[in-house]
Amino acid sequence: MLVQSLGYVGLRAKDIEDWSGYGTRLLGLQAVDRSRTTLALRMDDRKQRLIVEADGGEGIGFFGWEVADAAALDRLGAHLDSHGIEVARGVRALAEERRVADLLVARDPLGNRLEFFHGAETASEAFVPGRNISGFRTGPLGLGHVVLHVERIEEMMEFYRDILAFRLSDYFLRPYELYFFHVNRRHHSIAFAATGKNAVHHMMLELFSFDDVGQGYDLAAGEAGNEASGQKSRLAVTLGRHCGDFVTSFYTWNPSGFMTEYGWGARDIDPATWQPSERKEGPSIWGHDRAWLSPEQRTEARAMRLANAERGLRRPVQVLPGNHEVMDGVCPWFDDMKKQQKRA
Repeated sequence: MLVQSLGYVGLRAKDIEDWSGYGTRLLGLQAVDRSRTTLALRMDDRKQRLIVEADGGEGIGFFGWEVADAAALDRLGAHLDSHGIEVARGVRALAEERRVADLLVARDPLGNRLEFFHGAETASEAFVPGRNISGFRTGPLGLGHVVLHVERIEEMMEFYRDILAFRLSDYFLRPYELYFFHVNRRHHSIAFAATGKNAVHHMMLELFSFDDVGQGYDLAAGEAGNEASGQKSRLAVTLGRHCGDFVTSFYTWNPSGFMTEYGWGARDIDPATWQPSERKEGPSIWGHDRAWLSPEQRTEARAMRLANAERGLRRPVQVLPGNHEVMDGVCPWFDDMKKQQKRA
């Protein structure tokens, strides 16, 4: 693939202090390199993953997509140019600001700023989380994923699929239309929701421990929202489990006016053999009551979840080596269920 992962994002905000508190005390990020109008946040060995700019706006100002090396960056630039996409080389000062060796700047069909880079700097000091968490699952998978509301979905999919060579993972059409794309073993690094508007839907961060997510849920449930934005509660989507990437997660409203998904247990896929399909069971196996949906869509989404429960929809829990214990004992019912799953 031309692109390897989602390496960083630039967040727009009205006030740095809002992101400093939310990012550290709830999400567990490490605040670094703060100025009056900018804030960098770490989540692993990289010097920064999230870059907040207090420009008075909302949403994501730029998306940093990582490539392998300088030669790959040059090939990508030539590839985009051959398709009539305007590409500019990032100046040295910008590369230093982004903590990368070099980068190119372009825009997608809806005007989103894309920064393609290589050579991200790593920190010599260990990551120190803002609250007591086990850490985030990043590395070659990237920082997580982003989902966008888009008005002209076919145009966006053609750009990312046909020009950037992102690959379709799967999609669903009810209770709303959403398409998922991958660039590595993460089920999706970006997705597009055909909602008739252009905005950021959410950004997902994946934790190593399920308990990190549960404790974050407790923290978020105790926080009030932003009344000025019509958000009475910090919580935007209740705890639930997705059908596609199997993540168990909840969502909160962040200071940039969109949602942050906080999750655990994402599946890996094999990009070489993966075949996309329609997810007729809907977005979630259970939970995930979405306050942002219309009343009609919430009713439909709930009906789909109840149908999943009625037919006993189950998915294996995704765990990392060393992050689980296998129980001793015999359970005839469970052994029989596993045999049935294999036959299906």
